[in-house]
Amino acid sequence: MNIISKKSSLSGVINVPPSKSHTIRALIIACLCEGESKIYNPLASADCLSTANVIPQFGAQIEFEKDYWTVKGAGKNFHASDDVVNVGNSGSLLYFLSPVAATLDAVTIFTGDKSIRSRPVSHVADVINQLGAKSFVANPNGKTCPLVVQGKAKPNKTVKTEGSVSSQYITGLMLAATRLNGTMKIKLSNPKETPYLTMTKLWLEKFGVDCFISPDFKNIKVKGGTSLKAQDVTIPSDWEAVAFPLVAAILTNSQITIENVDSSGSQGDDKIVQVLCDLGASILWDKEKNLLTVNKTEEKEFVLSAEKFPSSTYEIKISDFPDAICALAVAACFTKGTVVFTDIDGCRKKETDRIKVMTSELKKLGADITDANDKLIVKGSVLHGGLVESYDDHRVAMSLAVLGLALNENESVEIKDAECCSVSFPNFYNVMKQIGADFKEV
Repeated sequence: MNIISKKSSLSGVINVPPSKSHTIRALIIACLCEGESKIYNPLASADCLSTANVIPQFGAQIEFEKDYWTVKGAGKNFHASDDVVNVGNSGSLLYFLSPVAATLDAVTIFTGDKSIRSRPVSHVADVINQLGAKSFVANPNGKTCPLVVQGKAKPNKTVKTEGSVSSQYITGLMLAATRLNGTMKIKLSNPKETPYLTMTKLWLEKFGVDCFISPDFKNIKVKGGTSLKAQDVTIPSDWEAVAFPLVAAILTNSQITIENVDSSGSQGDDKIVQVLCDLGASILWDKEKNLLTVNKTEEKEFVLSAEKFPSSTYEIKISDFPDAICALAVAACFTKGTVVFTDIDGCRKKETDRIKVMTSELKKLGADITDANDKLIVKGSVLHGGLVESYDDHRVAMSLAVLGLALNENESVEIKDAECCSVSFPNFYNVMKQIGADFKEV
């Protein structure tokens, strides 16, 4: 499915989906528990459904109701799968569950779709081996899935790893620690995406696990050996999804309200609000009512500005919220001045190399954008329409669709294979149409 996006004026109230990151953590922890957990407001996206389909392979049971999912945890009966574990397109599921599988006295094989089979896993094999289990990459190139995991991991281990490839396998280690007696120590030399580690810590503490993370995130301790008890939980809305209607409203100089935003501080992507406000956007965040309102300005066309910063350059360290890079790169194209994204390495290791992909596709639309290896430099420019690729990356597709809404009359962007947004934001195009987005399926 291709989507054509044209100039639009937005108005009204919108809700974004529940958090993918929270939903996947809740499902896996509920699988590890003794007893029955209800997960209210889960995200029924492709990645979360992949997780829901995989955890029964390890002994859990799951039932789907309209407003909640019920997980009967495997607990002490958590066991190895008798089949290959196919994680679909979910890197979170792959990186979270493979270290947990290392706690079993068995062999587990992980694979996934074409995208997953291109993502690095040798760093996961390394930390699993440090746990005293065995792991290796079956792919002849030695870096990607299939990933073979053979337990059994030993208790009281200290794992040393860089932590800059992603935070996801560190979360996997923290989850694995709950199944081992004693305390696992994780030492990170270069931690990135640290808000996601805090998110994992909060989830584990909710289920009674004793966790410690040092202020610099270089030292993590998780005490295992405690049986996790099932409980009912509610999934908050997804800040990674908030980015798209938020940027769309700003670039089209529209007024919208986003309801039920997560004001708990558990998601690093909420930093996008401060970034956009720094660039001149008018956003009101009512944290008591969990409402986010984008205010329309009096100007006919509102343009973000980096001009108030030294040398007309606004620098954004993106490592703590790398999933925002696609939406913010689009916003940067509409600025006066220059936006420089730094600490971008983590953005290259997602469903795609998002630095390379966004540079390629935005250039097709007239953007002045440079991939400078260790930074992404975007200068405000006049954009035009065109045909662009999504590369089956949900955030690439949604960000390019948002861009089309802010073009001049008689210009449009056509995004190929745009249905991939279902990974994190099911019905994105229909939801945006309800507040005035001119999206047409072709």
